[in-house]
Amino acid sequence: MKKILLAGAFGLMIISCSKKENTAEVAASSETAAVSEPAKTNLSGDQIMETLDCSGCHSVNERMIGPSYKEIAGKYSEKDTELLASKIIEGGSGVWGSVPMAAHPQVSKEDAKKMVEYILSQKK
Repeated sequence: MKKILLAGAFGLMIISCSKKENTAEVAASSETAAVSEPAKTNLSGDQIMETLDCSGCHSVNERMIGPSYKEIAGKYSEKDTELLASKIIEGGSGVWGSVPMAAHPQVSKEDAKKMVEYILSQKK
């Protein structure tokens, strides 16, 4: 009787493990298929920013949780567009203090560049 129970338990383990592996493979392939580039919008940089959470930490003229757009424009120039666009998408910390900026992976590189252009246009 013990042999039958052990054989049954062993059989269940094999089936269970193989199901997990198959499930993991399906999940991994689904994740790979779901990963795609964010879609570019036809909005301007300031319009894109209005659709995001930017105003919770930034304003044009005054420092809030993060620097104002004028402060950012004063520190960076057009040659920093790629860097700043990447920071919008990937997030970052340490440049303006200890509070990290949230990542925005849903923003396309082109839209992030439009946002940077708008911010840099606020130069004093």
